[in-house]
Amino acid sequence: MRETYVRSDAEVIAEALEHPGQFTEIYRRHSLPVFRYIASRLGRECAEDLRSETFLVAFESRHRFRDGVMSALPWLLGIATQLIRRRRREEAHAWKLAARVGGLGGEGSLHGGVDPGIDVDNRLDADVTARSLATAMTRLSRGDRDVLGLAAWSDLDTAGIAEALHIAEGTVRTRLHRARKTLRTYIDASAASTTERDYVRTR
Repeated sequence: MRETYVRSDAEVIAEALEHPGQFTEIYRRHSLPVFRYIASRLGRECAEDLRSETFLVAFESRHRFRDGVMSALPWLLGIATQLIRRRRREEAHAWKLAARVGGLGGEGSLHGGVDPGIDVDNRLDADVTARSLATAMTRLSRGDRDVLGLAAWSDLDTAGIAEALHIAEGTVRTRLHRARKTLRTYIDASAASTTERDYVRTR
């Protein structure tokens, strides 16, 4: 049985230089992960508009896509991250809202998941974890928040994150370690405070 050849993203983008309509294939392949990443950082309300802007910027700069890079997803998420940085107030507001309501939302919504690399003690209540995580995210530096966001809410590995943010892979690991340590500190402190309050109430 003859196998069907599937063009790489690089080949599609190269063809789109002469035939712009080809770029719709890049949107078809990566629209959903881009949307989920943006929604996880800014909320669904902003995600649709920013997804459209991300692909518009990508289309207009398609001639800059590097030859030899097979997947366009790190490139697209890097563009999305740059656009998110311009909306720092919206992101801070989204995290503060998550902290108040005590939840991170479902898949594809505001903060639809928690970084599985964060070892959260089983005794922590989910609402407490959500509030402390949301509060801690607002305290991270922009660079640490970008790395953690990509690690938690995209399918990129450390090499992909480095490519998306145009930084060294070692820098990704350093920032990710520092961000996770900060989150653990806030979550543990919040859990200890909650345990103390519960103990006082039951006395």
